[in-house]
Amino acid sequence: MAKIRHNNILNTVIDVMTNAKDSGALHLYAEDENLDGRHIQINRRKLFHFGTTGYLGLEHDQRLKQGAIEAINAYGTQFPLSKSYISNPLYAELESLLTQIYNCPVVLTKNSTLGHLGVIPTVVNDGDGVILDHQVHWSVQSAVNPLKLRSVPVEMIRHNNLDMLEDKVRKLQSKCNKIWYMADGMYSMFGDYAPIQELMQLMDKYPQLHIYFDDVHGMSWKGANGSGYVMSVLKKLPDRVILFGTLSKTFGASGAVVVCNDKKIHQRIKNFGGPLTFSVQLEPASIGAAIASAKIHLSDEIYQLQEDLSNRIAYFSQCVRNTNLPLIVENDSPIFYIGAGMPDTGFNLVRRLIDAGYYVNTGIFPVVPVKNTGLRITICRNNEQEEMKGLVEAIVENFPKALADTHTTLDRVNFAFRRGMSKNLKVVGNKSNLSIECYLTIKKIPSDLWNKTVGDHGFYDWDGLREMEDIFCENDLPEHNYKFFYYLVKDVNGKCNLATFFTFGLWKEDMLAPDSVSKKIEKQRETNSYYHTSTCLCMGSMITEGEHLYLDRTNPNWQEAFDLLLLEIENIEKKLQPQYVILRDFKSDDETLKEYLHQKGFVQVAMPEAAVLSSLNFTTTEEYINSLSKSSRKHFRKDIEAFFNILDVSVKSTLKKDLLDECYQLYLEVKGNNIGLNTFTYPFRLFEHMSSCENWEFILVKLKTESSVIIGVMCCYRNSNNVYTPAIIGMDYNYSRKFNTYRQLLFQTVMRANQLGCKRIDFGLTAGFEKRKIGATVIEKCAYLQSRDNFALESLEWLRTD
Repeated sequence: MAKIRHNNILNTVIDVMTNAKDSGALHLYAEDENLDGRHIQINRRKLFHFGTTGYLGLEHDQRLKQGAIEAINAYGTQFPLSKSYISNPLYAELESLLTQIYNCPVVLTKNSTLGHLGVIPTVVNDGDGVILDHQVHWSVQSAVNPLKLRSVPVEMIRHNNLDMLEDKVRKLQSKCNKIWYMADGMYSMFGDYAPIQELMQLMDKYPQLHIYFDDVHGMSWKGANGSGYVMSVLKKLPDRVILFGTLSKTFGASGAVVVCNDKKIHQRIKNFGGPLTFSVQLEPASIGAAIASAKIHLSDEIYQLQEDLSNRIAYFSQCVRNTNLPLIVENDSPIFYIGAGMPDTGFNLVRRLIDAGYYVNTGIFPVVPVKNTGLRITICRNNEQEEMKGLVEAIVENFPKALADTHTTLDRVNFAFRRGMSKNLKVVGNKSNLSIECYLTIKKIPSDLWNKTVGDHGFYDWDGLREMEDIFCENDLPEHNYKFFYYLVKDVNGKCNLATFFTFGLWKEDMLAPDSVSKKIEKQRETNSYYHTSTCLCMGSMITEGEHLYLDRTNPNWQEAFDLLLLEIENIEKKLQPQYVILRDFKSDDETLKEYLHQKGFVQVAMPEAAVLSSLNFTTTEEYINSLSKSSRKHFRKDIEAFFNILDVSVKSTLKKDLLDECYQLYLEVKGNNIGLNTFTYPFRLFEHMSSCENWEFILVKLKTESSVIIGVMCCYRNSNNVYTPAIIGMDYNYSRKFNTYRQLLFQTVMRANQLGCKRIDFGLTAGFEKRKIGATVIEKCAYLQSRDNFALESLEWLRTD
């Protein structure tokens, strides 16, 4: 019945990245004729460079350059042959040197991304299982994807959550031969580390557990012979650990290296590793530079370089600690992440720093949650104390200005990163001519004001919400209890510029996921009712559909009004700690609103289509039929009119207990057969309320030959603005196909609304094709989502099968 457009996370990522590009934070071009590692030129400005991942500056070392030149002179620009046949003459020397660095067998790969694509499907067998840290590098996650086609179970845990990891291991150990946990040694955004010692303890406890580390950011600047952060902790690589290092980034050359102490696995990777087998091998220049770097790594000089970098890291760290800047992680890594919170704040601050003469990277979605946008500052040996001190001073000076420009505060930034409140950083804001009023019940708001703004839609006019407050409270099940919040933004003259309401409650995380995903999750819910569920602060509610936000877009201050609303929503977040905040239902083609909300830390997600019918001025059924398109008229004659003599249609304002029970069971049947929009079931109390409220009525369809059997019911609400809403449907699937019950109910809804003299029908979400056939206009809808982390969004992506 309900064919739904499902959200594609890639579209969301592209939207966010495009917004960042348009803001001048991404896809920039360096314009230097020569690079020295200390400076970089962008838009004709020479900037101090705090964005490199070449932490030791080896890419500018003369010995590496000379090694590359000599290799080109000796062997050409490339060695165009698969490594499975013949390796470049320099390969043997480089492999030997890397083996000495790690004291383990190694395999060279073109880069870490191709390396993961080659190694992971090779070492993970059918019958194994995989668990991902949800912040593990994208290249690892991408390489795991094909395993699902081989029915390898893939699970995901929250970042560095060892309790969750152990729970997943326990669940997989009875059905998997090996269980691979995949994580970064050092994470590329916040610069935090994997809990390696604790992971080794878990390996001791669970013999099936194997660890796959991507340690490309920990390479060279840490560990004996620059073997990386993981090796600095482990000293010796265990047989059940596979390690990825890089010859790029800090190593100063190009390529990547797989390190494996298990000889069988090592040989398996080397013999056949997908793209490792068929791709052209490393260019001679890369190998020549890597050999020169490896020799430095195997000398005492590497420890001098590491110490030099460590001193610079310590100096910069001290500079930051002397401020009240929101440094997200404090350790000895060369990566520093200064939280900015909302994307527009981060982009504004990056532009200000460029104007001040400093380049830093921007951390944005999907690598971090949207509201965890920030400055990713990397320290290298080319950075001098004077510019490090200058950068911190520039951030301290410009941070308050960026906060003021984007109408936010340091406290809001700290809250986004779950940090304590600020103390010293002064933020100067602009005084507003608008004010916001907050209420916990609709009873505090004048009914005429509400019904002229938000209440013009659906069954959430003033009367409807008053009743909903009574229905969705003090129920036995948590999903049937909502908290209500109402907001009005007014100007100094008392004119309402914005009105809306929110509810806080429990949602299914797969509500908008494909059927195939929800079916898997519902199977789990047979034994764990609240599997993949989260609390949500939602504009509108789970039960209502339509335009839940009144916003006067003709007012030039509409963004300021929205800013006030978002600030109040954050105040509720602090108290209730919802996993998600969702703003819905907006027209998907509203580019101005989309850009504004992206800047405020929300990502757009697709919702099912909505439908409305406004042409309700016909006097006869034939006149209505003639208003339809030719194909829709044909559809009507065949699928609806053909059953007029068979079906008995009636409208009831109230139902006796037995009929009400029957209608509720028909609703549950529809709910169980259509999980494209997967929500919790509504409580029976809602149906009892419908039967006792004059605004609600039931359109019942029966067979004339079996008048005691209801085969379909539409529960409809007529609001105070004369809008008719078919809110809930129930059907007996033993009859639905034969008699086209759903289409019959849609038609009868149109007839009833016209009979009542209603000005519009709000058909709500889903089944846009069916609603077009009866003359409705279908509108593409979207929502805007903000989550406390990316875990649920990413873990649901791993369950996608279509």
